[in-house]
Amino acid sequence: MITARRPRHALLIAALVCATALSTGAASAGEVNIYLTREPGLIEPLLKVFTEKTGIAVNTLFLKDGMAERVAAEGANSPADMLMAVDIGNLVDLTEKGVTQPIRSEVLEAAIPANLRDVDGNWFALSLRARVLYTARELELESINYEDLADPRWKGHLCIRSGQHPYNTALFAAYLAKHGEAATEEWLNGLKANLARRSGGGDRDVARDILGEICDIGPANSYYVGLMRSGAGGPEQEQWGAAIDVVLPTFVDGGTHVNISGAAIARNAPNKAAAIKLLEFLVSDEGQKLYADANYEYPVKAGVAPNDIIAALGRLDVDPLSLDEIAKYRKAASELVDKTGFDN
Repeated sequence: MITARRPRHALLIAALVCATALSTGAASAGEVNIYLTREPGLIEPLLKVFTEKTGIAVNTLFLKDGMAERVAAEGANSPADMLMAVDIGNLVDLTEKGVTQPIRSEVLEAAIPANLRDVDGNWFALSLRARVLYTARELELESINYEDLADPRWKGHLCIRSGQHPYNTALFAAYLAKHGEAATEEWLNGLKANLARRSGGGDRDVARDILGEICDIGPANSYYVGLMRSGAGGPEQEQWGAAIDVVLPTFVDGGTHVNISGAAIARNAPNKAAAIKLLEFLVSDEGQKLYADANYEYPVKAGVAPNDIIAALGRLDVDPLSLDEIAKYRKAASELVDKTGFDN
């Protein structure tokens, strides 16, 4: 992992090459430098296979914050080839700040549905996390619409993390795109009125609080179910995962809201061709299956099965609203969260 800002030549020499790039033939075949906002260990199994297949070394630099600012400051001398992030908002921000470049790839366009990639080719979804509902088992709830969460029947039964968290802002932005400002404000007021506790914590806390009988239902991301039920989060979280049922809600006349992990090619990528080759591998059948099993996220490519834990949740029908359209409403959704005092 690259751990410090240095001149470009020193950066590349000092980079700790991922376990993906330890073969002696890797350097002669080229390299890819990735800046990413999630721990490199989550994708190292995929990168290792990519290097074994191509001989292309992969170097990673984990940046918790400030990716766009760093790439912009490095300018034409930036070693970054690929920028990886979670949440549609973060990918759109990279594009809007001018640190990505558009690309065309028949492989990417064939594998990734149009609503899950930038219309100009600046970013591409690599995996999906559905905004599902964790529910108490005794509810025996088989289906529900997002719109129904504001129904007074759930008064005192709803748990949710902060309305300003990007996972919820994206959901609220989708609602806003579909129903307009007045209806969305009314819906948010209904959600707030139904809260069993103040909004906050994380998605897994919804499962914890259902087990603790604080609430009975709440929105959360699908991949946390895999982390909990697999035991990856520890024995306590395994109990949380076992205590809940999971329902895939839909919008009225729509599908299930999803967010993404994704990637873009950096504006000044010195190894652009190799970076595109890596992107194309990540959406191959093999890459998508590795992604699904490593991260408990849904494959973005049709026909690739998710991990068994996630497959058991039921069929995912992704809402057709484009992520580009959702991104346009993020600011307005955030403003409505404040206007309604959702987190107060």
